[in-house]
Formats: sequence, C-alpha cells, structure tokens
Amino acid sequence: MTDRTTPEAAGRLFGTGEGPTHERVTLATDPESGLQAIIAIYSTSLGPAFGGCRYWTYPAESDALTDALRLSQGMAYKNALADLPFGGGKAVILRTPAQHDRAQLFRAFGRLVESLDGSYITAEDVGTTVEDMVAARTQTRYISGMPREGTFGGNPSPKTAYGVFVGIEAAVRYVLDRNTLQGVTVAVQGLGSVGWDLCRRLHEAGARLIVADINGARAEQAREQFGAHAVPTTAITSVAADVFAPCALGAVITPVVAEQCQFKIIAGGANNQLASLDEGDTLQRRGIFYAPDFLINAGGIISCAREYLGGADEAAVLAEVAHIRERVFELAQRVEKTGLAPAREAVSWAQEKLARGVR
Repeated sequence: MTDRTTPEAAGRLFGTGEGPTHERVTLATDPESGLQAIIAIYSTSLGPAFGGCRYWTYPAESDALTDALRLSQGMAYKNALADLPFGGGKAVILRTPAQHDRAQLFRAFGRLVESLDGSYITAEDVGTTVEDMVAARTQTRYISGMPREGTFGGNPSPKTAYGVFVGIEAAVRYVLDRNTLQGVTVAVQGLGSVGWDLCRRLHEAGARLIVADINGARAEQAREQFGAHAVPTTAITSVAADVFAPCALGAVITPVVAEQCQFKIIAGGANNQLASLDEGDTLQRRGIFYAPDFLINAGGIISCAREYLGGADEAAVLAEVAHIRERVFELAQRVEKTGLAPAREAVSWAQEKLARGVR
C-alpha cells in the first residue's frame, strides 16, 4: 500500500518538487521501542499541520521519506479545499523487526508528537488503529481519531468513504448526466475500511461493482454480500467500468494506465493516485474526468478536525462531508474556464488558499 515514487522524486529531502518546499521535516528514533519515524510539515499557513500517522514496511528509508513528503503536501491541499483551519502534515513510522511492543512504540511516537508543541496533530492512517492512537494519547495532547466518552469521535474511515461516495455521485452527474448511481459500473480497488464501506454505499445505491483486493477472501466476501464481480488485483485497472475507485495503492495511475484505461471517471479514496500530474494531463486529453483524491477523500480529516476542535456531532460532520459534492461541481466549473486538467486545477485552487492564508 506504499505510495510508489518516480526516479525524480527519489532522494528529495525538503519537498516533492511540485510546489513550495516543506516548512519542516523531523526524523526521530527511540532505541527502546524501536521507533523510526518521520514527521513532515508542508504548511502551517492555515493553522497547525494536521494529518494521520502511517505505519508501514518500506523497501528503503528514502521511500518512507518520499511518502511522508508527498502525503503531507496532499494533506495541506486537502485541508485547504475542505476549508479547515489546519495546515498539512503527515507522520510515517517505519515498521521494523526491532518493534516488539506496539503500545510502547506508539507511546514513543506520542512523545515525539508532543515535542513539536502543537505544530503537528496526528490521527490514524494506513497501518494504524484506534488502539495505537489511544496509546499515543497517553503521551500527547495533539491527537484525534479516537473514541471520546460522551462526545463525537472515533475511527474516521466511514467518513472518508462517505466523502468519496458523494464525490462519485457528483462526478457521475457531471460526466454521465445521471442523477443516480443505479446501474453505474464502479471498479473498486482495495477492500480495506474505506473501500469496503464505499462498496456498501455503492451497492445500496444500485451500482454494479467490480472489485479487487490482495486478500482473496475479502473479495469473495464482497461477491457474496454485494453481488460484486471479483477480478485479480493485476486486472482491475484494465476492466471496462464507468468509474474507477482506487482505495488501496498510491500512484496506481501510471503512464500506461492513464493511456490505456477504459474508465470515464476516476474517483477513489487512496492518496496520491496519480504517479505525477502528467498522468492527470493524459486523462484530461482522453476525456476521462479525474476527481482529485485530496478533494474527495477529505471526509476522514473533516471528522478528525471536528473531533479535535470539539462541539460537533455525527449529523453535523456528515453534513460538512457532504459539501464535497458541491466542491466537485466547483472544480469542474473551474476546469471548464481554465482548460487545465482537474488535478492541476485542484492543486492551483489549494495553493491559492494556502498563499492567502484564508481560514
């Protein structure tokens, strides 16, 4: 599930090469717990950097750094477009054989977050759980995405899935001129927390599903529960479908996929779906509408942000997430005016907000 990198991106220390450099990149270790962590802060122009913590095995340390840089930049764009009073950051913990006590590991991570004095706020991401955040919470105030007695909080994945769902609804209406998802074919890659809940919503809305997951049993379960057609993971980008919803790997839209895929819309929950902005240009040239990941997968961070700020409830958060639908239409209008590919226009839109520092 690691976001793949291009040769040009490999080895960068201070930024992705697209847009301004990062404000701060922190590398830290803790020998007792085995912690090896990177916290990348892209921007605090809108407020403290907010973004989850990823726990993953990387082929090389440089891959982990590139992942942190790309993800934190995406979080800045995501928070800006969602009109949240936060900047963008991301934490990556490298999974190693030296880590034997998971609670101890995340307590050490919590101390690292606390040492940044509130400039970075963390939450769950790929590979981390509510229990991990509970362990980290014993050491830091700057955390979200966990159950809180008597108030709103907890796992943000269902909110992410809901945001992707309304984003797909909007894209289908804009591109296919259809007011419902009844009979629309959606290919979903990845059946983790977000992908599964997205499939449930799509099935209830009458969509036809094609699914793929590295866990064959999970794909079989989707076949039984949602009537989905399961295909090998290597085949999902080649199927014929109205919508492709990547909810697993980053950089799944490679140059080859961008040139050869048979979709009309790409809209999913995974981060960094394009290998580069060039692939977004290719999709635009071929008449394929790409709903940028950092625009439509913002439901989770909206949930975490409102939990952290306090005073929210389930209904209010779902209503805020539903605004993603209108933002997809606004992006489409901007694209019609500028002629830019949706990915480039969304980046430009987010950078405008970051430059103004508008909260």
